[in-house]
Amino acid sequence: MQSFQTLTSKIIPLLISDVDTDQIIPARYLKVTDKNGLAEGLFDSWRYRADGSPDPAFPLNRAEYQGCGFLLVGDNFGCGSSREHAPWALIDWGIRAIISTSFADIFRNNALKNRLLPVIVDPAAHQRLAEMTAGQGQVSVTIDLPEQSLILPDGSAVQFPIDPFSKICLLEGMDPLGYLLKHEAQISRFETQYGLV
Repeated sequence: MQSFQTLTSKIIPLLISDVDTDQIIPARYLKVTDKNGLAEGLFDSWRYRADGSPDPAFPLNRAEYQGCGFLLVGDNFGCGSSREHAPWALIDWGIRAIISTSFADIFRNNALKNRLLPVIVDPAAHQRLAEMTAGQGQVSVTIDLPEQSLILPDGSAVQFPIDPFSKICLLEGMDPLGYLLKHEAQISRFETQYGLV
């Protein structure tokens, strides 16, 4: 699993509030258990026209946003069902972090467990980013996870919260199970010491 330390990327603006998980990845894509290939269904009803062709106006289809790793979204991103396929699809497309003022709790937890960083910023910082992406086109920012800091193009920094366990997992490039397995020797000693095996 890829670790997240400090990453600089251009921002893809998708300034829509209350985006639910069915809009992120429609239910018809939930039959799979493999994370690979889900990028095809990401924002399916928005990315494609009725005839199946890509809508050139949708941000993820625009040439200037190909390879960008950060998504700037509206409030309450990831509401709706608890489908883990939503962060899987975003990651498969290449998104490493999503910037918003708020996330649905289940989506946020699923994202963190799957190495997708939800960055919560205050409304003023969010508005500044929205204005920059509207006025300047492509805007690059840096996310410094060790410092829990989002560095804006003008050099100013905005702090963001993250729980300590999720931060450790992202920094070390592991999921919660990987964290437990890292301590397998200590767990085995404990089990032996207390006669649990």
